[in-house]
Amino acid sequence: MTSLTGVYPIPTANTQQATVRELHGLVLASLEDDKAEDVVSIDLSGKTSFADYMVIASGRSSRQVGAIADHLSRRVKEAGAGKPVLEGQSNCDWVLVDLGDVIVHIFRPEVRNFYALEKMWGADLPAEQAAV
Repeated sequence: MTSLTGVYPIPTANTQQATVRELHGLVLASLEDDKAEDVVSIDLSGKTSFADYMVIASGRSSRQVGAIADHLSRRVKEAGAGKPVLEGQSNCDWVLVDLGDVIVHIFRPEVRNFYALEKMWGADLPAEQAAV
């Protein structure tokens, strides 16, 4: 098993969680670098089996949404964290970047308001805990 830092850790139950946290940190850093807006991270561990984190962000335009998703995908590959699965790049109103244990949704603001995913998944979280 290779961590995102290139170190070969001893496999333990906590190693996987550390790797997920590193991937989550990489996602947040990439979104910040690309000037994504209104970034919200929702901890899904214990709520669902398909992912540990869901990250939701906005881009100001379809072009920015596509660029944010493309840059994130490239950074994850360069870090050796696998090959992300991207959906929605044809029109870039909403791009889903599936990284396995971290799911990233990048929206144009109007589309994000319509679907309101953070309300569905983070309704029981205080706003100051959900927002990054």
